[in-house]
Amino acid sequence: MNTIDVKIHNQKVGELFFEKELNSFGFNYTKDYQPISLIMPYKSSSYIWKNKLHPIFDMNMPEGYLFEILKQYISKEHGYLDDFLVFSYLCSNMQSRLTYDSKLSKDKFLSFDMDEILKNDTEDTFSNLVSTYLSKNAISGVQPKSLALLEDKESFTTKEYIVKTWGEEYKELALNEYFCLKAIEKAGVKIPNIKLSKNNKFLVVERFNYDEVSDSFLGFEEILTLQGKNKDEKYSGSYEQVAKIVYSVSTNKLADMQTLFKIIVMNYLLKNGDAHLKNFGMLYDENIENIWLSPAYDVVNTVVYIYKDRPALTMFGKKVWFGKEELVKFGIESCYLSNKEANILYDECFKALDLAIDELELYIKTNAKFEDVGRKMLDSWRLSKDQKTYKEIPVEITRNWSKS
Repeated sequence: MNTIDVKIHNQKVGELFFEKELNSFGFNYTKDYQPISLIMPYKSSSYIWKNKLHPIFDMNMPEGYLFEILKQYISKEHGYLDDFLVFSYLCSNMQSRLTYDSKLSKDKFLSFDMDEILKNDTEDTFSNLVSTYLSKNAISGVQPKSLALLEDKESFTTKEYIVKTWGEEYKELALNEYFCLKAIEKAGVKIPNIKLSKNNKFLVVERFNYDEVSDSFLGFEEILTLQGKNKDEKYSGSYEQVAKIVYSVSTNKLADMQTLFKIIVMNYLLKNGDAHLKNFGMLYDENIENIWLSPAYDVVNTVVYIYKDRPALTMFGKKVWFGKEELVKFGIESCYLSNKEANILYDECFKALDLAIDELELYIKTNAKFEDVGRKMLDSWRLSKDQKTYKEIPVEITRNWSKS
C-alpha cells in the first residue's frame, strides 16, 4: 500500500494511503493534534474517499494546461498515471499549512529575479518557469500558469507567486484579470498583490497563504473543499450555498458576509462567468482561532470570449445575469444584510464599476493592442450599469463583437 505522511507545523499527524485495486483513498490520523481540514476533525477510524482524493488534497491537483504537461512527464517516467501518483509527485514541494513526505524526493528550487521576469515576458521565459517548477506546480485552474519563487530586490524577499499567461483562445487575459481585480479593489475588497509584466503577457500574483507577522503558513480551504466536493463538481452549486458555508465557518461573520456580497455583486457587474466553487476560499490562523474570507481572486470578464456565457453557479435557481433588484435580494436573504446595508454595499460596487470604466477607457486610448478586448469589456460593463433586473446581453452587441 502506498502512503504519504501528512504534517502540520512539521509534526506528523496522519497518513494518506491508496488502495489501487479498489481505487480507494484513505486518511488515518496518527496524532490528535489539529485537523487537516475544517471538515475532517480527528477520529480514530479512517476517512475513506472512493475513486477520488479527499477534497483537502484534491484542492491542489493541477488542471488543464499544467495537468497535460504533468501527465505526459509522469506517464513517461512511471509507465502509468493516477491521482495518487500525481499528488505524490507534487506534495513534498508544497508550501502550505500542510506539508508532506512522499517516497518521491523533495526538490530544491532556484529563484528568479522578479524584475527580469516582468521585463522578459516571453513564451521561452514562461516555458522555463514551468519546467523549473514542474514538481512544485500544485495549483488548479485551466489557464496557462506556473508557480515561481521570485526575488524582490527592493524588499530583499523571496516569495512564492503564480505567473499567469494566455494563448490565442483568450487574448489579453492578463490585462483582463488585472482590470477586473483592480475594479474589485476599488469596491473596498482585498485582492492579492498583483503585477503586470512589461508587454502584458504575464499577470504575477503573490500567494496570500503566508502570514509574515507569525512567520507561518495560513490554512486555506476553498468553498468546494468545505462542501466535501472535488474539482469536477466546481460548477455544481449556488451562491446561496457559498454564503451559507462562509457564514457557518467565519469567526467574523458580519464583515465576511458584507465582503462576500461585494465580491459576488462585482462578479455579476464585471460579467465573470467563472466564479465557481474553487474561486472562493477561507483562511485561518495556525491555531484555527480566527477564520475569515480570503481575498478575491481569479476574476475575469468571460463574456468577451464566450458571448453567451452565464454565471458559474446558480442564484435563485438560475444561471442568469441578475441586476440590482435580485442582487440586493440575495444580500438580504443569503448574506443576512439589512435592506439599507445591501443597497449601500451595492452602490459602492456600482461606483467602483464607474471608476473601472473610466480607468479602462483612459488606458485604451494609449494602448491600441488592448482595444478589441477592452471595448468588449466596456460594452458589457456599461450594460451592467443599466441592469436594474435580469437582462440578456443584446444580440446586436455580440454581433458587433464578432465583426471585430
